Amino acid sequence: MPKLRLFALVMMLMAVLPAFAADKLNIVYHLADEDKVGFALVNVRNHINGVGGPENVHIVLVMHGPAVKAFVDIDAVDKVRNAVKALQADGVEFDVCANTLAAINVSFDEMLPGMVLAPNGGVVRIAELESQGYLYIRP
Repeated sequence: MPKLRLFALVMMLMAVLPAFAADKLNIVYHLADEDKVGFALVNVRNHINGVGGPENVHIVLVMHGPAVKAFVDIDAVDKVRNAVKALQADGVEFDVCANTLAAINVSFDEMLPGMVLAPNGGVVRIAELESQGYLYIRP
């Protein structure tokens, strides 16, 4: 039994260690619920502040589903618009699900400036980032 525990510990460390590459945490935030947009943006800001600044973390916020509507340029409220702009200045990447855009009949160029298209979908993008060692958070 101790060998099994040791094996499990080694596997867990192998999965987590890439997230700390180059002394910088790599984090993927998963946002799908429109009513959690404000909460998630505050979480990301608090995360950056909590690790001592943007130089210590790389964050990708991947959005899909109803949450995407809050980031459509014409519909975005100033609070969201300003938070996104400030977070982008700190290096946060905002990835938008192409499948959701098609489902809600919104083109990518209608999104807030600086967004990144996730052409294979939001959940695929999250899986890609996790396979690269990003730590997963869903507020």
